[in-house]
Amino acid sequence: MRWAQGHPPWPARVKLAVAACLLGLTAVDALTLEHLSTTLSVLVVGCAVIVCACAVPVERVCLTARAAVAAAVSWTVTLVLVTGDDPVPVVGLGEIAGLLLLLAGVLWRGPARTALFLGPALAVACAAVPARDADPHEWTLAFTLVTMVVAAFSLLLRAQSEQRLRDLDAMRSAERRELARELHDVVAHHVTGIVVQVKGARFAHLDPEAVDGVLAGIGREAEEALGAMRRLVTVMRRADPVRGVSRGPAAGIREVRELAAGFADGTRSVEVAIEPGLEARLPADTAAGIHRLTREALTNIRKHAADATRVRIALTSTPEGLELLVTDDGRHALPLPGPARGGGFGIEGMKERAAAMGGRLTAGPLPAGGWQVRACLPPVHPVEGMA
Repeated sequence: MRWAQGHPPWPARVKLAVAACLLGLTAVDALTLEHLSTTLSVLVVGCAVIVCACAVPVERVCLTARAAVAAAVSWTVTLVLVTGDDPVPVVGLGEIAGLLLLLAGVLWRGPARTALFLGPALAVACAAVPARDADPHEWTLAFTLVTMVVAAFSLLLRAQSEQRLRDLDAMRSAERRELARELHDVVAHHVTGIVVQVKGARFAHLDPEAVDGVLAGIGREAEEALGAMRRLVTVMRRADPVRGVSRGPAAGIREVRELAAGFADGTRSVEVAIEPGLEARLPADTAAGIHRLTREALTNIRKHAADATRVRIALTSTPEGLELLVTDDGRHALPLPGPARGGGFGIEGMKERAAAMGGRLTAGPLPAGGWQVRACLPPVHPVEGMA
């Protein structure tokens, strides 16, 4: 999967299918109640309809409210029927199915406090439905076991989701920390250049034209250092301390070309198109960010589009800023087996890096096939005195 993991809304056709299945089971139960009094039939069928309606995933009504209503209605009807004089010869398959769906949703996706209180209430309500039957012994154990299996599986999914969120937070923090270190190295480089030029000018006899050149160089270095420092402060405000991030010199556009050359092989060609003159105008920290975005995009292609035969890397300037496009013609997602498959954090990391640089990143399939990563970054403002 190239998409970031999450919980997208249920498609309309899935909602309709769930509703049809639940109401179908309720209709089957209603056919077995023809010989009962109207009051009991309405009570049992009405309870099943309400529970099934609550189980249908509707984003406009929160899961907690739907689960609470279903548990309260089911518990109330169970107590009324169990304490009554006439047993009901029906198990209530539709109601049980609805309660199981709500139980799974609450334990998997609900808030911790909701899962703690509503989870047991739904589980006991589901296991108690067979107690309404005239001969509940043959059903009670079976539905109790089903309830336990659903609850255990839902809790397992919840634990996996929470672990994934923790891993994603750690990845984001590491990405910010590494970018901050790269920006720090760039600022130190520019400040050192300023110091060297100032000290050299103090001990040298320079004519007016040479002085103007030195001042222009100092101004250029100061402007680039200031821009990098601003981005550094932004990143450091958002970053959390993370250990274990490798240190190294910041890469640039030249390394992007090297990445492309190393990525190409006998079955895959890589085209690099960089706007003429743009490379010379890019600040070092921006070039380093473009290099890392390109590297992650190529890694994403290697992991998830092994059948791609043509890759194109394009870097251009637009009225809105810089635009980086990495496209491939892969038709099928072919993830690598085993540990090489990765955790699916590549696109999230690229989005985090682009946001830290003041831009945005999108990724998705192309209409004609293939995949595209598009990063829009802030424009590069020319520094006074630069050619």
